[in-house]
Amino acid sequence: MMINNNQPTLAQIIVYPVKSLDGMVVDRAKISSGGALEFDRRWAIVDASGKVVNAKRTAKIQQLRAEFNFGSGDLESDSRSIVRLQTLEDPQTHSFCLNTELTELGSWLSQFFGFSVSLIENATTGFPDDPDAYGPTIVSTATLETICEWFPDLNLAEVRRRFRTNLELSGVPAFWEDRLFGAQGEVVDFQLGNVRFQGINPCQRCVVPTRNSLTGEVTTKFQQIFTQQRQQTLPATVNAARFNHFYRLAINTQIPLGEAGKFLNTGDRSIV
Repeated sequence: MMINNNQPTLAQIIVYPVKSLDGMVVDRAKISSGGALEFDRRWAIVDASGKVVNAKRTAKIQQLRAEFNFGSGDLESDSRSIVRLQTLEDPQTHSFCLNTELTELGSWLSQFFGFSVSLIENATTGFPDDPDAYGPTIVSTATLETICEWFPDLNLAEVRRRFRTNLELSGVPAFWEDRLFGAQGEVVDFQLGNVRFQGINPCQRCVVPTRNSLTGEVTTKFQQIFTQQRQQTLPATVNAARFNHFYRLAINTQIPLGEAGKFLNTGDRSIV
């Protein structure tokens, strides 16, 4: 299925180099050979049994602040991929090279969590939550701004941190992105810049957005309020059958593997 879109503009790209840690705003992102944004969820924290340690599992991870620096600032250059970490209780900065100091980083994180962890790396596909929709997630700025209206205590930066979407579109109304999925088993073909995408489904949300992104503290009735508002504002043209519940936001995608090596750039427009 092809859509007739209105050429929305790619306003922001955020990659999350270490799964469940803070994101990194970039001007462009390369498509990996596995159809992901290069460096998105490239590393993951795992426990001694190999189980991923993420914010779904422990709110403590949301008390970690991470800042990334990749070489000269270009994601193509990963010769020195640096992460700088701080905790809610300790503002001292601790720096590690993701290329050469994963063991040291794992030891520091083990002390923070109180149990043994290490880091694993997948430069091809990263570690997506949904292996069947392994591409970046997409939302519109207007959608995030509307959520701020639902929760007056939350600003736009906080809503972004809670929902952790990769690609943000400007120039379109709230929930415009809901047209990027169709019936069950059907993909919606569209394009951003020169990169082809397939829209898969509305992204099912977990416990993470219900918490303050900087402290892990739960926002009372967040899921209940969100679900009610989402149902009431669902565009009339949207395939409501894809919503077994309304705690869903943003679009899960695939990028055909033949698109590997292409770049997404802020300012790219969506075309058919």
